[in-house]
Amino acid sequence: MGFVIAALGIFMIAYPMATATVTTIFVGWSLIFVGVAQFVFAVQSKGAGHVFFKIVVSLLYGVTGIVLVFFPIAGVAALTLTLGSVLIVQAALLTATAFALRPAAGWGWFLADAVAALAVAILIIAGWPSSSSWAIGTLVGVSVLMTGISRIVITTVIRRSAGNLQNMARGTA
Repeated sequence: MGFVIAALGIFMIAYPMATATVTTIFVGWSLIFVGVAQFVFAVQSKGAGHVFFKIVVSLLYGVTGIVLVFFPIAGVAALTLTLGSVLIVQAALLTATAFALRPAAGWGWFLADAVAALAVAILIIAGWPSSSSWAIGTLVGVSVLMTGISRIVITTVIRRSAGNLQNMARGTA
């Protein structure tokens, strides 16, 4: 299964715009379902103020989802800009965490993570909207590829450990 997931990740990296479009449509449908669930929850709520707020939130989820599903290319552009902004915030938080942990061993890894997040954010935002054609699809593809690779490694380690345990059991019996 790890090889299938890794191969899918490579495919997603090779076709980043298709990956981004499918991802955007998936996010859109997810938001539509969340909007419907939030609406049902709102209708069952007690108190007029809470009901109104929950209905407005449910409509916001639903309308956003509908826009993403029916206008996925524009949705990819919007999600790409959002991703770049989130990465800037993440870089700032990681930098603060790194310096808060500075005397502790390993604090530099937080700073390295912050630098990487900031570099990706700059690449995305500086190239926006053209970065929409590669950013989300490539990042999702890399994530899927890394999931596949980690599954392959974990499976190999488990099989080796099981084989070692069997050999140990045979040697002591």
